[in-house]
Parts: sequence; C-alpha cells; structure tokens
Amino acid sequence: MPLRRRLADILALLFAGAATVFGLVWLVWILWTTAVQGGAALSPALFTQMTPPPGESGGLLNAFYGSAVMVLLALVIGTPIGIAAGTYLAEHGRHSRLAAVVSFINDILLSAPSIVIGLFIYELVVRPMGHFSGFAGSLALAMVLLPIVVRTTDEALRLVPNTMREAGFALGIPRWRVTARVLYKAALSGIVTGVLLGLARIAGETAPLLFTALNNQFWSASLSQPLANVPVVIFQYAMSPYDQWHELAWAGAFVLTAFVLCLNLGVRFLARGAKR
Repeated sequence: MPLRRRLADILALLFAGAATVFGLVWLVWILWTTAVQGGAALSPALFTQMTPPPGESGGLLNAFYGSAVMVLLALVIGTPIGIAAGTYLAEHGRHSRLAAVVSFINDILLSAPSIVIGLFIYELVVRPMGHFSGFAGSLALAMVLLPIVVRTTDEALRLVPNTMREAGFALGIPRWRVTARVLYKAALSGIVTGVLLGLARIAGETAPLLFTALNNQFWSASLSQPLANVPVVIFQYAMSPYDQWHELAWAGAFVLTAFVLCLNLGVRFLARGAKR
C-alpha cells in the first residue's frame, strides 16, 4: 500500500476515534451527573407523595401516574395502527402508488419535530375542547410513536423469506391468514423491538405535552382534564428557584433515564435473539 494511502487511513482512523471519544465523554458526563444528583434525591416519598407546592418537599406520584397512563394509552392507539400500516406497506403495497405516498408521509413524520405534532394536536383537540387534557397528550404521543412502529414493522416483515409466504400459498391458506399465523410470528421480535423503541422515544417527550396535557399539581385520574407527567414536571421544576423542586427534578430525570436505559437493553436483547 502506498505511503499516501496509509497516512490517509491512519488519519481517518484517528479522526473517527477522536469523534467517538468526544461523544462518549459528554454522554458519560451527562449520565454520571444524572446518577449522582438524581440518586441522592431518591427517597420513598418520591413514589408515595404528590408534587408539592413551592418551597416544600414532596414526591412525584401523580406525575408518574399521569405519564404511565398517557404512555400506555398512546401504545394502545398507535401500536395497532402502526402494525397495520406497516403490514400494508410490506405485504400489499409494494408496487402501489398509495403505498409510496404513505411511506413518504411516514418518513416526514419520523423526522418532524415533536413540538410540531404537539401544536397540531393542540389545534385539533385542545382548542375545540377549550382546555388541556390527558387524552390530547396521549394522542400527541401516539403520533410520535406511530411512524416508528410503521417503519420497523415494514422492515421486519420484508426480512421474512419469501419461501415462507410461498409455502403458505401452496397449501391454499388465504393471504391474511399467512400474514397473521406465519409472517407475524417470524417477524415478532422485530415488531416488538420497534414498539419498545417507540416507547423509549415517547417516555421522555416534553414538547408535545406542553401543548396538550400541560400539568396538574393535584391528583387527577380523568383523561379529560390536565394531567401531571414526569417530563413537564422536570421542565417546570428545573426552571424554578426552589431547591426542593430542583431535587425532585433530578430524581425524576434519574428515574426516567433508568427506564429508557432498561428499555434500550431490552431492545438489544430482543434484536440479538432475532439474529440468532
């Protein structure tokens, strides 16, 4: 190999290594700071008491409840629609103009800022209702989740060998049953991986909830009313001048980071199982 090519390879390797180290340093710093500050603020009261008034101690029980309800409802809304749309793109619309349009719109939604989705749901739901609500927050999160599930379902089904489809058709099995009984089972780990990735994405979304669910200082189980949630509470408490609220913000950030980390580990475990 000529000397010039060797030098180019060495420089490219050094640049790639330096960029990797640069990114890892900031990532480790963020995680370490969150672990230290948030871990020190953890206490049983965090999971048993309500968000406190200014200057007092308390917990994030209502925020945890609100986030769990909205995220689960977003999963219920977005997952079936996303799997159905991904199935259409992979199995029934490979040469259809409609499928090309759907795929193009899905790509736009994937790259759209979440605050734009929050503003869209605000105009569509919040303004006609006249107030913020947990249901509007769930819709916004479902729209963030939807394109992720569509894309991963599409890709997972396209990876299933055509021989499995042909074997089902040769036995006289209807197409819908081949999809439901054969293809979904073969692509199950990939589909579940996509759903978990979407869940990790929406768990920490703040901007859409500022326009839709906002927040609630008190306990509320009604989806038709403003609902407390962890990301917005973290945002509001971190911007406040009260030390007690700062501690709760760090604790909430630590719990949210740990939750997303566990989800990503689960995704990697499922992906490794799918490869095997």
